[in-house]
Amino acid sequence: MGDSGAESLHSCIGLLGISAGSLLLAVHFYSSAQAAPLIPSTALGILLLLVSALLAYAGIRRSLRNASLLVALCLTLSALWSGYGVILILAGQGALPGLGDAHDALVPGLATFTLALLLLAVVGFLCGEPLLGLVAAAVSLASAHEVALHCSSSLGPSAVACGHLSVCLVGGYFALGRILRLLTRGTLALPGTDLAKKKAQERGRGSSGSTNPFAAPGLLLNMLSASVFCCRLLGVTHRLFLGHVPWLWAAGTYQIGICVLSYRAMDALMATAFGFTSILKLAAGYCLLYPAWQPEEPSLPTPFLVAFSILFAVLALFLSLQSPVDGLYLLVFVTYCIALACSPRGVFAGGPQGVAVAIFVSSALVALIHLYNVRARAKIPTGKGAVKALLARSSLLKLREGPDLHAPYLGYSKYADAEVLTYACSVLASFALTATGDPKAPLATVVIPWVVVAGGILKLLGGSVAFARGKTLESSAFILYSVMWIIWGLTRYSGLCGTARSFHAAVGIISFMLFNSFIVFCSLFLNMAWCFYSLTFMLIAVSFLLDAIHALPTGYDIAATLIFGLVSFYCFLAALASSTFEGCCLPVGRPMVQLSGVGAGTTKCLHLPARKASSVKRIADILRNGGTCGIPTDTVYVLVAACSRPDAVEKAHRSKRQAQDRPMSLWISSLRQLEPAKHLFTPLLWDFMEAAWPSPISLVIPRGEWVDFLGMKDSAKYVGTPQSVAIRIPDCSVTTHLIDLVGPIVVTSANPTGEADTTHHNQVYAKLGDKVDAVLCAGPSPENIASTVVDCTKIDSGNIGFFRVGIIPKSQVLQILEQVQKKHLVVPSSGACPTKGWEELQSRGHAVPNGVGRAALVEPDPDPEHHTRF
Repeated sequence: MGDSGAESLHSCIGLLGISAGSLLLAVHFYSSAQAAPLIPSTALGILLLLVSALLAYAGIRRSLRNASLLVALCLTLSALWSGYGVILILAGQGALPGLGDAHDALVPGLATFTLALLLLAVVGFLCGEPLLGLVAAAVSLASAHEVALHCSSSLGPSAVACGHLSVCLVGGYFALGRILRLLTRGTLALPGTDLAKKKAQERGRGSSGSTNPFAAPGLLLNMLSASVFCCRLLGVTHRLFLGHVPWLWAAGTYQIGICVLSYRAMDALMATAFGFTSILKLAAGYCLLYPAWQPEEPSLPTPFLVAFSILFAVLALFLSLQSPVDGLYLLVFVTYCIALACSPRGVFAGGPQGVAVAIFVSSALVALIHLYNVRARAKIPTGKGAVKALLARSSLLKLREGPDLHAPYLGYSKYADAEVLTYACSVLASFALTATGDPKAPLATVVIPWVVVAGGILKLLGGSVAFARGKTLESSAFILYSVMWIIWGLTRYSGLCGTARSFHAAVGIISFMLFNSFIVFCSLFLNMAWCFYSLTFMLIAVSFLLDAIHALPTGYDIAATLIFGLVSFYCFLAALASSTFEGCCLPVGRPMVQLSGVGAGTTKCLHLPARKASSVKRIADILRNGGTCGIPTDTVYVLVAACSRPDAVEKAHRSKRQAQDRPMSLWISSLRQLEPAKHLFTPLLWDFMEAAWPSPISLVIPRGEWVDFLGMKDSAKYVGTPQSVAIRIPDCSVTTHLIDLVGPIVVTSANPTGEADTTHHNQVYAKLGDKVDAVLCAGPSPENIASTVVDCTKIDSGNIGFFRVGIIPKSQVLQILEQVQKKHLVVPSSGACPTKGWEELQSRGHAVPNGVGRAALVEPDPDPEHHTRF
């Protein structure tokens, strides 16, 4: 009920958000004919921005559970109302004073979303989602009415208000139905809103659909930006001006978000494509904003656009191997970049606007394919099968496939590798420096989008993704370089520091160079490609420094740009090949300096996701063959070996560098594994183990002949002490399933002796990566506290002790023991107070054995790690 309840809740939020936004617009148009509208334009714009944020949240959260069309509907409407709201704010503040300004500003976006929502409605009806299809059709009809109102006043605002009111009623009805179903747990539902019978069918369709539910909204946003220039070319709007900037920047901003979400969906190539197109949208908006403070039209840097067209072409080639339709689609943007490079007036010229028409049409067709393939069982072919069959004949190239194609997964979150985009941004930002222009008029050339957005914002995004994946050095370098590009781009090309250079700028650049020197030093231990990448960026920093002190030699900046750009382009190709093909197609080189010691071995252990049963089976095979592995538990990560392999137990002891007074513990999956030796345990101890497990409670019990039943042979000396052994059953399904496959295992902490516990598989790899054979990856540990270790060597006399109080409190362990003692009527130690239960027995006349009462406590062991840490 938890998962389905969360899905229903996010659906309700999305539908209520749609109803709220439509109600606001309905009230606005009903009162627009009055002298004083009920909702002023500025207030309406702010409210629509709030509703758009709510819709974006509902779409993103819903997509985590089920790839429904609600994702595309919520994100599309969120982008529509965010751009619409900004335009209303501009109009309310007098930034659109002309009579036709509101018409020219609103029509391109409304026309685009009318078609986009119509596509969503058609797919919804075809794929068995009539609820979302009906809502999308109603919003599309309302937007069409508004477009007609702007083109002809004979329609009247009342018809537009009726359209939005119908959307409000339809969305509110279905939202109410889902809320009632959620609150009553399915016992009450309004007619037409009970989706319980279709839940299994929806899940089946969602799992068989596209792996990236965010691709379709990203493609619809390409339609939005293209529509601004299409309408100008076709004469629908009279000019390009400030009123179109909200549409372009809304599309660019949302595509940056979809880029991140695509990385979350493990689709690195489409995420890179959306990152590229977002740069074009933000740059186009900057071009339209530029004439607001400069009389002349801006010019675009030709070298940058040529480099951008090459990057688009290479990405299209690799994307064609995944989906030929998407690869051919990206070729349209190659044409667009070439058209911009050939047109001095950039986006104001007719050539690029003509290509925008092709972008609009192709985006609509490809978006329709993605929308349909998300939900339909019978897919529209995209040509992937033909490419896969063609590459199957080749012994050199083999495509990466499956959800784990971006392994090893080392980080704290699940993301695809974003290095392709960050390297491409380095190429773009470096070639933007080659733009010529008058240094006394730094805004004469449009460079800020390429430097600040491409080199700064998107590189910061790539650094954040790299950090989430556990790539510490790469993320640090990307974030450092992004900060440098943003600060330098804003101060140099926006006129914040004027045309004068200052001593303070030189000091800042020198400080950055010191940080980058550390990056260069660390890259010596990574690979040669990263070493050259960070080293050549130092050349760019030197050019910044020489420019700041008025000592820049002629041609040095161009040479440094070309060197850094070429190195970045090679890294871009290598990252693309690595994310597309199995094996290393383009070498990145070995580390120039090789460390020795823990975590620095030349061979990396396997990283297998714990969510897959096949991974657990593979770990079991490794353990049965005498290997050692790091695995997750109900507390922290541990290092394990099979009891049936004495050589593996000795290897685990040696790899961890355990001291002789740090014996390892023993884990089983159930007491059935000790059934043959049950007669060797006292009834009280056996029942106490049965009551305490599975849980993060380790019991130190007397050593005896029962140890021989586990087959440890000579390796038994590493487990426990000559007098006792620590044993437990973990409360973790993955761990117990593994023990079922392997048998009892020997356990020790997954860190060198004396260091802190490991709470993530990335830490296991860092500390013992070259000492273990595999790591079962499950992300962060559910708990950061180890187990509670209880001394049960004297339990039959009523005494227990605590070597360490961990995640389970002492009172809870005593409560479990007391319940078991009541069953066995155990004799307590002298001086113990009788419990209430035993007092009741005495008052009823029952014979109570001498001294029965609560168990006494013994003093803790002076060395809390004497037995085990887990």
